[in-house]
Amino acid sequence: MSDKPIALDAMGGDHAPHEVVAGAVHAVRERGLSVVLVGPPRVLYEALEDHRATKEVPIVRADEALAMDEGALASLRRPRSSIAIACHLVRQGNASAAVSAGSTAGIVATGRLRLKGLPGVLRPAIAVALPTLPKPTLLLDAGANADAKPEMLVQFAHLGAAYAETAFSIGKPRVGLLTIGGEAEKGNKLTRRAHELLTASPALHFVGNVEGHDLLTGLADVIVTDGFTGNVALKTMEGAVQYAFTELRNTVNAHRAARLGALMQRGALRDLQRRLDSEAHGGAVLLGLTGTVVIAHGSSRAAGISAACQLAADLEKGGVVTRIGERVASTHRTHRLW
Repeated sequence: MSDKPIALDAMGGDHAPHEVVAGAVHAVRERGLSVVLVGPPRVLYEALEDHRATKEVPIVRADEALAMDEGALASLRRPRSSIAIACHLVRQGNASAAVSAGSTAGIVATGRLRLKGLPGVLRPAIAVALPTLPKPTLLLDAGANADAKPEMLVQFAHLGAAYAETAFSIGKPRVGLLTIGGEAEKGNKLTRRAHELLTASPALHFVGNVEGHDLLTGLADVIVTDGFTGNVALKTMEGAVQYAFTELRNTVNAHRAARLGALMQRGALRDLQRRLDSEAHGGAVLLGLTGTVVIAHGSSRAAGISAACQLAADLEKGGVVTRIGERVASTHRTHRLW
């Protein structure tokens, strides 16, 4: 593992900075990671004192922060924000990866501005690991590009394939295209043209179209779509999972026999809840940049922040940025797709 620390945006997220600091301390003490907090020193020092960790987690000064409701332009208005400084540390080689639970639009814009895209990459994409079995399924783009061209979806497939190879040890990831029907002619102009390009890409194992109800079935290792559709699909799925667990909890608590049955199955239910908990997976990854950027859920508590740091460390250890760069360069040189 790299001896360089993970640069953690201490001011990003609904519960920053205290939950972020707690997550950093957990990552250092329980996971053995090296983390540096980026934000206002006095505030962070006081938060670290609460955990008696002032000597364990260093601080890098940043006097500004992106608010959760600020969009992409905030990256230009606040050049000294905590996420900007975190990305700068990565670019300068002083940190191995950047992690933030802040505004997704702000993180994407700042990452593109500070870290730049890898050669040949048109647009970076947000990849999210869905809790399928036996291995996760990657969904991308999950929100970085609301409007996309067919060629971008093909490139997203390469970004996702490199991620799946690195993080999940999948030799030849199966790629699916999210649309409204299994037939090649189903969908809008974007998906129909993307289907043609994906079919003609020998470097990809394209398995065809997948529909919304296939997201958690494991039919593909990588599912590509535009950022608008991907974000809606992801939020819908997260809401459905939350609703299902709420209804299950209400049903269990309504009857004594149901409570007894749940007590007998509490281990299996706990494992299922952990597998479907978005915080347990560490968040999303912004792929296609010259450095690793992990976007934790905005509502992340300490456990979610710690998991995001672990994800960043694992990806950096696996060389995901190098793997993506090699795949894109090889495909660009051989097939001239982009």
